[in-house]
Amino acid sequence: MTTEAVLADCRARLAFDLLSHTWNAVVLWALRDGPRRPVELREQIGGISSKVLTETLRRLQFNGLVTRQGFPGAPPRVEYRLTALGRSLLGPIDAVGAWAFEHGDEVMAAQEAGCTDVRDG
Repeated sequence: MTTEAVLADCRARLAFDLLSHTWNAVVLWALRDGPRRPVELREQIGGISSKVLTETLRRLQFNGLVTRQGFPGAPPRVEYRLTALGRSLLGPIDAVGAWAFEHGDEVMAAQEAGCTDVRDG
């Protein structure tokens, strides 16, 4: 893939957009072991509001990465699961996570140095 391809190819930009949204990768990763109800996802993920989780799940469903299955009953319940397309993103998400684990301290040090430079400058 060339630089021109990334800038011009909508598919490449789409992939980067899917992974760059704050909660997309986190929710996909949380679904890797099987279907989950929204309350289970919130407990597993932590730090995500019901509203943001709902928006994220709808966005992932719109993009064909998760499916929603409703079950009758009182109260009715729903579960979300990865599609084959969503499962295909687990490898790239794992690779980014491994990179972050290896280089996270360096990034945080650079951020701290940048904060210090801004305050001192």
